[in-house]
Amino acid sequence: MPKPIIAIVGRPNVGKSTLFNRMARSHAAIVEDIPGVTRDRNYRDAEWGGKGFIVVDTGGFYPEPPEDIFLHIKEQAIFAIKEADIIIHLLDGKEGLTSSDVELARLLRVSGKKVLWVVNKIDVPKHEERVHDFYPIGTDELWPLSAATGYGYDDFMDRLTSILPPYLEEKIDYPKIAVVGRQNVGKSTLINTLLGKKRMIVSPVPGTTRDSIDSICTYYGRRYLLIDTAGLRRKGRIGYSIERFSMVRAIRSIERCDVALIVMDASEGIVEQDQRIAGIVEGYGKGAVFLLNKWDLIERPEEEYKRLDNELNRKMWFMQYAPVLTVSAVEKKRITKVFPIIDEVIRERKKRIPTAELNRFFSESLSRMPLAMYKGKAVKLYYITQIKIEPPVFVVFTNYPSVLKDAHIRHIEKGLREKFLFKGTPIRIYVRAREREK
Repeated sequence: MPKPIIAIVGRPNVGKSTLFNRMARSHAAIVEDIPGVTRDRNYRDAEWGGKGFIVVDTGGFYPEPPEDIFLHIKEQAIFAIKEADIIIHLLDGKEGLTSSDVELARLLRVSGKKVLWVVNKIDVPKHEERVHDFYPIGTDELWPLSAATGYGYDDFMDRLTSILPPYLEEKIDYPKIAVVGRQNVGKSTLINTLLGKKRMIVSPVPGTTRDSIDSICTYYGRRYLLIDTAGLRRKGRIGYSIERFSMVRAIRSIERCDVALIVMDASEGIVEQDQRIAGIVEGYGKGAVFLLNKWDLIERPEEEYKRLDNELNRKMWFMQYAPVLTVSAVEKKRITKVFPIIDEVIRERKKRIPTAELNRFFSESLSRMPLAMYKGKAVKLYYITQIKIEPPVFVVFTNYPSVLKDAHIRHIEKGLREKFLFKGTPIRIYVRAREREK
């Protein structure tokens, strides 16, 4: 079973984003680490009582409210119904029940999905009497809480996680490969070509693939699970909420995979949605390969490759470790090169560098990295060790961890890649104080 999705829906200004931030245990949900890539992310991994899930905030998609605000709310509800396993209908305990609340509740109720009705802005026990005003909505179970202060939050989360569908890690021995990208970049055609048969409906109309489809592929006796997902739609053509929920579909596939094939339309160049998808792959720590598809449409291949390579370096600066391959799924150009690259990325993700070798490199290349003084004392880098694989994770020990900034971490990563490569996989670097300094 994939990780459950919980969507928060409701009228504007009822506190959806505040509840989302509390559930995701982050107050920086709108500003992400990679500017212009995963900014305004409305989905987060969350956990309560040892149970994991994805929480989605449906608020704030439009820069300006549409004329009929309920059409906007209804659009969000429809996609929540389609994509979510559990829906939280958030109500405003200060304003009371409105006709929009009642109509939205009706839509949710007839969907057959699990719904929890939550009355927000109940800050203290004496305010709980306001909950009685909401029983006409048609439910026997209303949960009072304050997303801002946390009043009633623990009881509500216990109830929420008690009805979560089971989530089990997939037990598959062969690599899981997610094929992700915008709509109409040729993902399904690519998979059909890799499989050597027409596995999926392929159409020039964007949005043909509605949900994830898994296929088993064999290449020279080696098996792979290929995961195809619905494409992400472009901004401007549809409402923000539709775009954001299509992003959630991609997340489910990326979360399951070992390596993501990020398919882009070479004839259109690198666009914002390509960056967003790549940002999700990097954020989940998955291996990545950039596929520039529809290369058969390129008239001057050498010139265009140089231009696209420069564009990739500029727009995908956070993922320059990912290999790039030009392909044509229609004409089957360079398709056979995909699997050897996947195998190479998987080996790199499993690479473990012995501590002795790491520290020889560390003493030769990184220990002399210039660092600012801390309260008049010299900052020292003692040693580095690898603690995990898939993706590789390293810990650097120093006497003053707070002195090492993002620029220092990037410098260490650059050194690691120059020495040990780690092609196609992100690496994580953490800084810790040595035991005697703690």
